Amino acid sequence: MEAALTLIVVLPILAGALIALAGSGLHRRFSELAACGAVGGAFAASLASFLAYRHPVVVQPGNWFSAFGLSAPFSFGYDPLAAVMCLMVTFVSGLILVYSVKYMAGEEDYARFYALMTLFVGAMLLLVLAGNLPLMYLGWEGVGFCSYGLIGFWYRDGANADAARKAFLVTRIGDVAFSIAIFWLFTLCGTVSLATINGMAATLPAPVVTAVGLLLLGGAMGKSAQMPLMVWLPDAMAGPTPVSALIHAATMVTAGVYLLIRFFPLIGSSATVCAAIAVTGALTAFYAATCAIAQRDIKRILAYSTMSQIGYMMLGVGSGALTAATFHLVEHAFYKSLLFLGAGCVITALHHEQDIYRMGGLRRAMPGTYWPFLAGAACLAGLPLTGGFFSKDGILEAVFARGGPLYLSLYVMGTLTAFLTVVYTFRMVYVVFHGEDRNIPDTVHFLEMILVPLALLGFFGEVMNLPEYLGMGSWLEGFLHSPGSVHGQVLSYRAEVSLQVFAAAVAVGGLLLARARFGNGRWRGQERESRDGFREFLANGWYFDGLYRVLFVEPFLKSARILRDPVEERVVVPLPDRIGAMVADSGRCLAKWSCGRVSAYLVSFAAGAALLLGYLAWLVF
Repeated sequence: MEAALTLIVVLPILAGALIALAGSGLHRRFSELAACGAVGGAFAASLASFLAYRHPVVVQPGNWFSAFGLSAPFSFGYDPLAAVMCLMVTFVSGLILVYSVKYMAGEEDYARFYALMTLFVGAMLLLVLAGNLPLMYLGWEGVGFCSYGLIGFWYRDGANADAARKAFLVTRIGDVAFSIAIFWLFTLCGTVSLATINGMAATLPAPVVTAVGLLLLGGAMGKSAQMPLMVWLPDAMAGPTPVSALIHAATMVTAGVYLLIRFFPLIGSSATVCAAIAVTGALTAFYAATCAIAQRDIKRILAYSTMSQIGYMMLGVGSGALTAATFHLVEHAFYKSLLFLGAGCVITALHHEQDIYRMGGLRRAMPGTYWPFLAGAACLAGLPLTGGFFSKDGILEAVFARGGPLYLSLYVMGTLTAFLTVVYTFRMVYVVFHGEDRNIPDTVHFLEMILVPLALLGFFGEVMNLPEYLGMGSWLEGFLHSPGSVHGQVLSYRAEVSLQVFAAAVAVGGLLLARARFGNGRWRGQERESRDGFREFLANGWYFDGLYRVLFVEPFLKSARILRDPVEERVVVPLPDRIGAMVADSGRCLAKWSCGRVSAYLVSFAAGAALLLGYLAWLVF
């Protein structure tokens, strides 16, 4: 297993480094094969490790560094959570890379794309398998760097470059919080081993655990685009569609959720941290759902939906339902990658059009895209009997079971968000695919083939973790064992069934509302021209970008302008010239002593000797 675990991480990183170093010197086909083959090999190694798994293992193929009492080996920890994550990341990423071969066929800068994509996957796998804090932080920063490069892939467009910089800067805020937690944990525990730190949870003071937990939550807020650090994700749609699929499904935004699950044995004992995680998730889920319902760009709708679904995962973690949160993370990876890749098919067929109100009538023109996309939409909306229904409902049941005014309020908010999710999801389906038929040649057959396995896994994903009352077993629950979970009151079968029936009714109600409002082309002539203030408020993300500009960006720019004249223009800019002039003047003064006259040299030696003798006399007397 040691060799297989090493290959999971090493193959994508080596392939990415090879493609990056060779650049355009490599033939396009070789770059494509290297990227797809490396991730495919990582999937094969993940599957072999999964099949051979018997108990948690830690392997150390080498040593990274050791100095001043700090030792950080290349330590890979493999447990049920890592096994599930590795399988999901490599499988979904592999399909996205295969999809990219056709989607990016006309892109000249193919080497940079495939290098960053494979390094992105490798960094995420390093983050998942890291057995110590420095190695985890290396993977954490690796996905941040690669996301920056891929979001701004078309950097010649100023808006794309701005979106990349925005993502980089906002996520750095969370990274600073995570780095502080790392240094603090090392100081407290004297070790960087994740297993050892989690095992020392009972020995740490409760206030310290709470503070560290809040710092880790800050890190997760940045990477997983949770309030208040969520403003970067909608703009991250500037990159190519396969990049969006990779960021939203298999890497980047799931890293924050994974971080909290991995450290839950440590931070789960703090009721304050759990409540903060749950509140953050619920608020973000509701916020993003309200924003998605007013978007026109198909990729921005999916971006806000990702933010909302990640909020559900955070809500599950805060409620102690680690299995439900992990189940939703994996299920979301399947149907969200499906939806993004399906959107890519539509965008390609319509010559890079992304406004849903300029689409419509594609159901019969693109059946190979429509039916898988519909399956993914059903999962996202949480329609009954789909994988998305059971994964989302498992989280809401756990929240309800915790009881108390706070968690019952969060349950109500989560249910309302579920209703809004159905509405905005099927608004997108009806507007894009229904209405008057259009005669558009379906030229994306290869791309559509990639959608089928994702549609099947998303739609029937519930088999991984069926409710116990069905009597068919909950495989994921038994496999993960959810160490460190905080369990509330256990629901009876009757209560569980009642909550699921209620959730199904909410989903059906949202579907009926969406059909009445947008079905059969009813949206035409109504919403296309609508520009009321409330809709603009939602479409602009509650104006959080404007708020942050007023609070942070403008004061910084004003301070820079104030300092520019007295400091930069009068001090910084002329300083090199002044230093050069001083050096030149000194040289001219010294040059006067090199006149070639012996008498001048003798006077200089005598003066120096006199000064030296005077200094020695002062020391003695």
